[in-house]
Amino acid sequence: MKKYVFLPLLAGAVVPSVHAQQPNIVLILCDDMGFSDLGCYGSEIKTPNIDKLAQDGVRFGHFKNTGRSCPSRAALLTGRYQHSVGMGWMTAVDEHRPGYRGQIDAEFPTIAEVLKAGGYSTYMSGKWHVTVDGAFDAPNGSYPMQRGFDRYYGCLSGGGSYYKPTPVYDNLTRVTEFPDDYYYTKAITQRAIDFVNGHDGKTPMFLYVAHYAPHLPLQAPKEYVDKCLDRYREGYDVLRRRRFEKQKQLGIVADTMSLPVYDREFKGHHPAWEELTPQQQEKWIKDMATYAAMVEIMDEGIGQLVETIDKKGMLDNTVFLFMSDNGATSEGGFINQLRADLSNTPYRSYKQWCLQGGTSSPFIVSFGNKAKNRLKGQICDQTAHIIDVLPTCMDLAGMDYPAAFRHADLPGESLMPAIEGGELQPRTLYFEHQGSCAVIDGDWKLVRYDRDEAWQLIDLSIDPFETTDLSQKYPEKVEELEAKWVAWGNANNVFPLEDKPWQKRIDFYLQKNPDQSGVER
Repeated sequence: MKKYVFLPLLAGAVVPSVHAQQPNIVLILCDDMGFSDLGCYGSEIKTPNIDKLAQDGVRFGHFKNTGRSCPSRAALLTGRYQHSVGMGWMTAVDEHRPGYRGQIDAEFPTIAEVLKAGGYSTYMSGKWHVTVDGAFDAPNGSYPMQRGFDRYYGCLSGGGSYYKPTPVYDNLTRVTEFPDDYYYTKAITQRAIDFVNGHDGKTPMFLYVAHYAPHLPLQAPKEYVDKCLDRYREGYDVLRRRRFEKQKQLGIVADTMSLPVYDREFKGHHPAWEELTPQQQEKWIKDMATYAAMVEIMDEGIGQLVETIDKKGMLDNTVFLFMSDNGATSEGGFINQLRADLSNTPYRSYKQWCLQGGTSSPFIVSFGNKAKNRLKGQICDQTAHIIDVLPTCMDLAGMDYPAAFRHADLPGESLMPAIEGGELQPRTLYFEHQGSCAVIDGDWKLVRYDRDEAWQLIDLSIDPFETTDLSQKYPEKVEELEAKWVAWGNANNVFPLEDKPWQKRIDFYLQKNPDQSGVER
């Protein structure tokens, strides 16, 4: 594992400029999109622009996130496990305990602060979701421009309308008026394009585009939805099988694997398409078409952004990274769960759980200069994690962890060796969200749905879909991995685990400490 530990600079020392060698970095994150929802990962959703990045670059087949939105963002922005930086649960409440402050702790720099110290100009357009909700009305030191971004446009919160999101900020100014044709995904794209056009080129550019799509609510302009409707009339059984077969053809899934049907998630019986009523089928078709439209609008915007970078003469020196913050969500009822089941093909479970469906997402790295794409169009089968993104960006920038910052020992590693066709060092990866827990150690995975359930032991080399529990057969391996997970939890402010449901958890901590400013007292 590559560690970043560096000696401090001497006072007054001049850092040599390496701008000529430093690439522009465009980091694109989408929200609640399942593993198979891109054309280049098996989908019927039309994503030609993202697919082009994958065709020119490399796709990861085993990229892991934290299973939920703001924890993934905290890990992405800091290069650390979310609990260790105060974002162990959600921004909904500051629990006033170290791992659960509802925002990123000020002592841990963000990717923008790190790259700015390396000479980058930094811009962000889109969803922030790492400031505690109680601070949405007054900057408290944790807003994007206070955490390293030179320019910012977007919404601080985790969810809401695509037509009138709130609270939207333009830099540090609150935006309350929206034009009649406003649509959040298009606004994120346009502001990102504005940032590119306004960039003077004297420094390398870091642009973080954090799309809200395709997070609930399902909202898209009618003309986009109508183009997708007929595509979904075959139903999810046919489409799920078709996606799986395409994944085999693409090399994302081994040709020897069979597609499982997950019954547990549906209270013991996964319904076939024909078992739905006509009304349920029509709702699923409309919802899935709307979801697809939301992804296609995002893809359209990514194409416009790449075109803008090209026209500005920056493309050859730009690298693009694309990913999703977690798997598709089962929130929103039975029909939406059936939609998410298709989106997460071939994996089990959904957003918020630490099974494969919750923590697996696409990850694409593509250089604008096609000659730099050594694995052009290939699938990388090595396991990677969202904590690896910051070390990877530092490696791309040719920089060390800035000596001015504390905590230089990052837990992640640069993915550049894998991107260039080499091997990553073996390591153990850890997961926890809302009591769902997991550890991946080589081919072994120990996982449980929540803190009150028994651990399940999975051999990922033969069972990547998590269908067979081997815990009774190999109890010593369970004990070994659980000990590792507990040691990680103790070192990263994970304990004690909370078992209160959403609103009761919020109410409990609000009553315990009504100070929700996010400011240290």
